[in-house]
Amino acid sequence: MIDKNNDNGLFRWRFHRLGGFDQVRIETGEDLCHLPELDQKLWAALSCPTTGLELDSHTLELLDADGDGRIRVPEILAATTWICRVIKDPNDLINNQSTVVPLAAIDESTEDGRRVLIAARNILTNLGKPEAIEITAEDTADTSRIFATARFNGDGIVPATSAADPALASAISDILSCVGAATDRSGQPGICAERCEHFFTEARAYLDWWNEAEADPTNLLPLGELTEQASRSFGAVRAKIDDFFTRTRLALYDPSASAVLNPNADAFSALGTLMLSAATPDLSVFPLARIEGGHALPLERGVNPAWAQPLAEFRELVITPLLGERDALTEAEWLDLRTRFSAHANWMGQMRGAVVVPLGITRVRELLTTDCEPAIRRLIAEDLAVAEAVDAFAQVDRLVHYHAHLFTLLNNFVCLSDFYSGEKKGIFQAGTLYLDGRGCELCIQVKDLDAHSAMASMSRTYLAYCTCTRRGGSETMLIAAAFTDGHAENLMVGRNGVFYDRQGRDWDATITKIIEQPISVREAFWRPYKRVARLISEQIEKFAGERDQAVDNAASKNIAEAALKGSNGANPASGFDIAKFAGIFAALGLAIGAIGTALATVMVSLFKLQWWQFPLLVGGVILAISGPAMLLAYLKLRARNLGPLLDANGWAINTSAKINIPFGTSLTTLAERPRGSQYSLIDPFAEKRRPWKLYGVIILLLAALLVLWHQGHLERWWLDLQESVATIEQAESSPDVGAGATSEDPSDAATPAQDADAAATEDGAEASDPPAEPADTPPAPEQEQEQEQEQEQEQEQEQEQDASETEETASTEPVVEEDPAGDPAAE
Repeated sequence: MIDKNNDNGLFRWRFHRLGGFDQVRIETGEDLCHLPELDQKLWAALSCPTTGLELDSHTLELLDADGDGRIRVPEILAATTWICRVIKDPNDLINNQSTVVPLAAIDESTEDGRRVLIAARNILTNLGKPEAIEITAEDTADTSRIFATARFNGDGIVPATSAADPALASAISDILSCVGAATDRSGQPGICAERCEHFFTEARAYLDWWNEAEADPTNLLPLGELTEQASRSFGAVRAKIDDFFTRTRLALYDPSASAVLNPNADAFSALGTLMLSAATPDLSVFPLARIEGGHALPLERGVNPAWAQPLAEFRELVITPLLGERDALTEAEWLDLRTRFSAHANWMGQMRGAVVVPLGITRVRELLTTDCEPAIRRLIAEDLAVAEAVDAFAQVDRLVHYHAHLFTLLNNFVCLSDFYSGEKKGIFQAGTLYLDGRGCELCIQVKDLDAHSAMASMSRTYLAYCTCTRRGGSETMLIAAAFTDGHAENLMVGRNGVFYDRQGRDWDATITKIIEQPISVREAFWRPYKRVARLISEQIEKFAGERDQAVDNAASKNIAEAALKGSNGANPASGFDIAKFAGIFAALGLAIGAIGTALATVMVSLFKLQWWQFPLLVGGVILAISGPAMLLAYLKLRARNLGPLLDANGWAINTSAKINIPFGTSLTTLAERPRGSQYSLIDPFAEKRRPWKLYGVIILLLAALLVLWHQGHLERWWLDLQESVATIEQAESSPDVGAGATSEDPSDAATPAQDADAAATEDGAEASDPPAEPADTPPAPEQEQEQEQEQEQEQEQEQEQDASETEETASTEPVVEEDPAGDPAAE
């Protein structure tokens, strides 16, 4: 059993080197219990956002205690400390990361654990599973199911179904229809203390206002409780009736005005082309009836169809109750009705408690005179009384989510072991981007491209910002993908790829922005050569384009001149300037000669080197060209940092999270054929290859022969060959005797000098060997050339002497010499 007390002295933390920096290892339940003791300066991060992470969003909301959209160190420590008090063995957070929590794993010895366990059993009972031995996130997610059978749920909101008395339930329903409903944890509409107070305050104000009318019913309530409805009908037609009687007074004032005050023939003609009904807008502007001086307003016959229904309601609700049955309304009667309703209108303008008007004064007086208000307040108090017990339901939900996801967050917050281990992915990795034959594992979701790119450029990482769309563009997402292996030759804005998020959904990805940085040392090695090749290609294309344009311009100019001369009757003179072309050929010859001389000089210098100096020369040239680019790329690749990428996304990284070359290579996978697959080199559509290798060998041989000829070696070899041939011919033409004499063993003949040396040795005349001649010092280049010239002259002289001796030998017979050893007289 883990000792959860932190007062046993200093805890022995374990660290390891991962990703180029020291990270704490969180591997046991004791590490979780002692996490508050770890210095924050050793944490990998100090805060992170609650959005854009591949972690359960509800867990992040539970961790964000202040609701500011960020998770900080105190909130992490509070969550870790709480869950270590609730469960018996904190190792379960590491070994059993699941949303299923056994009830036996909850620690009843602590107050928090006991409350959570009781709440968990109540939840299972409400769900109809009282015998269950474990609780899941699904059980705590649907609060409507949890509280569906519970009368009170502790939220202070009382639905009508919570009232045992039907009359009280009906009163709650009427109140909710006036002030609106709040939704309680079960999902039902209910009334809270604030809404209850608001309703009864409005009801009392409405009752007081109505009591003022009852004190003067003749003026304020001419029709009693029906006065309000009659007043609305009166107000609907008041303006139109005033308009009618005003027109009749004008017609009485001047009978000729009747034609103008009534609709003319043109107005009716415009209506003739329309589909007419009582709701036609053009009819409503016509008078209520035909205008004639001093006539009354008809109420049934001769009424404008657009106003027939409002006038019928006015007749039923106002005229008949107050004036009796009428077929027409005179102007005097109309003025009497206006007087009666003017006081009522003033009283209506001072209305109070308008919220409860839909219930009517009778229902409002009933709700105020009974004990409805105290009963509703008692229900709300009973509901709040179980709030403490019900709040533990939320703690159960917190437990199951922390049990499943808290350890994952710690391995991406306190340390970054999930990201650097290679076995898992960090919670900030949004998915994998497949583009240009590569799979990029380090993809981060981005909200603001400009703000992110400004900060992310300091990461020294090659980034490609991609806009991802799904479902025809209805869903969009912006990501930043890090390319850490391969080359950037085919990466450009506008290239398309496919992005797979962590849920396996595919998105169409298009590159919208690139931050260029070195990708690999291999790419840096070839970059100078590719740059030179690109420059040469661009210059050739530019030169070819300029020449093509010049040819087109010249042709156009010549055609125009020819046409002009033809129109003038003159034949264009076609001449060939031989001097001009002679100068061109001479210039070409000089250029070719200069190039050949330069090549010969280079080849001469190369052939003066020893064989072992050639590899050193080639390596030195390659190092001089590619070395600076490789060194710069190596230094930048070693400086790649994850911190700016996350800081630009709202994180507060607390360390230098390096992305070295080996780890960076693992973040971007290149296309490889599966092991054991078959591969055929036969391509029926392959382009024909020219024998460039053969051409290269021929060029090298010709260059070598040119150098040998320039140094005179070929001439010397040719003379030596002629001399050898002459010697062979002389030997073949010599007699057999001469051949036999020359074929004898020369070791059998002793020269007088050898005899003398032998005798001197025997007599001890010579005491020691003669001293060795000193070695010649290597001649200087100028001396070498002089010696070569002297040798060539000596060889020519020897060849001339050999030729003369050959002729003399051929003219005389050979002399046969006896063996000195066999003839004593010869000695």
